[in-house]
Amino acid sequence: MSRNTSIVGEDLLQAYKDILHFWQEHSIDHQQGGFYGELDPRGQPVPGAEKGLVLNARILWTFASAYNFLKDPAYLQSARRAYDYLWQHFWDREHGGLYWSADARGQMKNGRKQIYGQGFAIYGLAEYYRASGDPESLQRAIQLFELIEKHSFDATHGGYLEARDRNWQPLDDLRLSAKDANEPKSMNTHLHIIEPYTNLYRVWPDARLAQQIEGLLRVFIDHITDPQSGHFHLFFDHDWSVRSSMVSYGHDIEGAWLLNEAAEILGKPDLIGQVKNLSLRLAQATLNEALAPDGSLYYEKELSSNHLETDRHWWVQAEAMVGFTDAWQKSGDPRYLQQAEVLWDYIREKLIDTRDGEWFLRIGPDGKPVLSDPKAGFWKCPYHNTRALMEMYQRLNKA
Repeated sequence: MSRNTSIVGEDLLQAYKDILHFWQEHSIDHQQGGFYGELDPRGQPVPGAEKGLVLNARILWTFASAYNFLKDPAYLQSARRAYDYLWQHFWDREHGGLYWSADARGQMKNGRKQIYGQGFAIYGLAEYYRASGDPESLQRAIQLFELIEKHSFDATHGGYLEARDRNWQPLDDLRLSAKDANEPKSMNTHLHIIEPYTNLYRVWPDARLAQQIEGLLRVFIDHITDPQSGHFHLFFDHDWSVRSSMVSYGHDIEGAWLLNEAAEILGKPDLIGQVKNLSLRLAQATLNEALAPDGSLYYEKELSSNHLETDRHWWVQAEAMVGFTDAWQKSGDPRYLQQAEVLWDYIREKLIDTRDGEWFLRIGPDGKPVLSDPKAGFWKCPYHNTRALMEMYQRLNKA
């Protein structure tokens, strides 16, 4: 572990293993198969809960990456469980692609093809292929890539459309969730297409895939990032007209390091330099504007009304810890590493539930956990926090 930091590698590793243990002990649905759709605040299953594609794809990635990191066969077994369930219960055998959700028994509930969800399936499948060597998992990842390119890629303006119906036809309601704007393109979906495409390129260095990754980076440089403010715009029309005035601090700092990862895998020096500069602009703006007095990160801000959402979400703190560490590695500026250290202290003191396990979903404005939030659910998953701990351990060991 680097001598430059107070962060102890064994602490990161133990916190990482604790999360995996929680999911292995509490989330496996032995009656209906796969994993429970929701766990209550104490980690108990919620009867009849819907099972979401994003949660299941992220579970697949989490345990496949855990096996690739620590080589514990129990992690590969959990990854296989997630893989099998996705293909038995989410794969649309008639139209291709994966359903958005299944009911508790594993029957299709919402058959729409949300591109964000297809992307996370690629992310998990590519990681599972690295773990298992199963050629079928790679072929399925490539198949999903081809479906996204066929049905979502905008050849006229660049980028990707948000969603299609079960038959891959246009939809009126494109929203990823109820809180999102009903617009044809979003920052969030593009971030979580470039992320799985990058992971797929590690195991399938295809020329067309490389071209699309570069195109996505250009979209972030030319359209999604506001060079003046150093923030991402969130929603867009077909032609990239901006349709939002919200800043998402967590996505800014998560995107900062994910875009660097994508640029570096392509190996083009000019592009790497451009993206590095963009990422440091994002990190600087986040450091200057998003911090609460206790050093944690606020959630988001609506610029039109100046309303600040002051909850501290678990995933924002996790991604910021990595994003600031990446910014320190890219710039040498010690302020970024110091902020990562502050966030790790905050996570240990506030977010990790030492009684019932896992992390609280959020800390409220009063500085206390919101105890009504689920421990697992449609959007509460083990991917952000396990990935952050693994990234921190690996990055600081190399420093």
